Amino acid sequence: MLNVKTPEEVLNIIDCEFRELPGLRELLPLEQALGRVLAENIYAGEYVPDFDRSTVDGYALRARDTFGCSESIPAMLEQSGEILMGQAAGPELGEGCCRAVPTGGAVPAGADCVAMLEHTQDFGDGLIAVLKPVAPGENMIFRGDDVYPGKLLLKKGRVLTSRDIGALAAIGRPMVPVVKKLYVGVISTGDELVAPGEEPKAGQVRDVNGPMLSALLVAFGVRTVNYGIVPDDEEKLRQVLGSALEQCDAVLMSGGSSVGAKDAASRIIEDMGELLLHGIAIKPGKPTILGRIEGKPVVGLPGHPAAAWFVARVFVLPLLAKLMGRQQRSFTVTARLARSVSANHGRAQYQGVRLEKQGEKLIAWPIHSKSGLISDLAGADAYFCIDSDCEGMHEGAEIQLSVGDF
Repeated sequence: MLNVKTPEEVLNIIDCEFRELPGLRELLPLEQALGRVLAENIYAGEYVPDFDRSTVDGYALRARDTFGCSESIPAMLEQSGEILMGQAAGPELGEGCCRAVPTGGAVPAGADCVAMLEHTQDFGDGLIAVLKPVAPGENMIFRGDDVYPGKLLLKKGRVLTSRDIGALAAIGRPMVPVVKKLYVGVISTGDELVAPGEEPKAGQVRDVNGPMLSALLVAFGVRTVNYGIVPDDEEKLRQVLGSALEQCDAVLMSGGSSVGAKDAASRIIEDMGELLLHGIAIKPGKPTILGRIEGKPVVGLPGHPAAAWFVARVFVLPLLAKLMGRQQRSFTVTARLARSVSANHGRAQYQGVRLEKQGEKLIAWPIHSKSGLISDLAGADAYFCIDSDCEGMHEGAEIQLSVGDF
């Protein structure tokens, strides 16, 4: 019999029993760091920008020199030169003076704002008419407005985006400390399995879990080592698992996780290490195993593809994030349920949906499937969870959906 844990208990076990792996750090050139996990906090060591800058084409000036002006009574200022892009702002600006400046150009000392070119008139005799008052700080970015020395720019564990790459470039960080990618072994078990490129015989099916789980893991930012298909042979599985543990930081086995006579995964894990749990109160995915061998996590996933995917998505990815020191981020959208979904199994139920936009509303169409069917799951855009104490969700209910592979 399985001694099932709730999803919350499983996540708590993961949080308590596993730690970030030491020594997972390497330096990468900035252009290679996209999508990698940041290995340390990044603090700025300089000002960005390092000078006051204009955000418009116009004239740098003192705001008080324009107070009360209008189109009928413009403020007449003496033009004191021109600032070229990429050059210093020149000497301090005097009272009653202005200086032409382009968008992004440096603003000289003495000036505290920039009048837009559209709100000025050049009389051609060295005098510039300002037709509209300008407030202090208007149309300017001041030194350090973006970044200043000591500012925490990016937090450890963040998955670097293109925007983060830009921020790192701005503070002059051509090399980035990132977490080395984990190696995760993937093992498919079962006498009934053949490789995706083979023609199944009677009673056989192609291995779905190996390629599917490897793809999910790679998208999450880890490297996978696929150990292929292992038959229902306890000694053979023990040998392959031993090899995987020597080469990898974690191992996933799919199939062999239930309580049948040939389902040896739990016996092997318990014999080689420590069995942390066998059974989760979810549908699909109840006969899931989590163990630890030589300090490394070993997860036994159900053989049914949809069940294996949900367990990997909900529990394996947080486990790997823990090992990597990766920040866990969830992306959800709100939608209306198009049809009622029953759930009276006493287990948390994970339900795939297809999304459809109807006017301003997002409609979620539940995909009714069985745990062994992968084609239905492949058509899903998102999923949601029905709590174990809930008998279902009625049509029109507002639900929170998890979107994306991870």
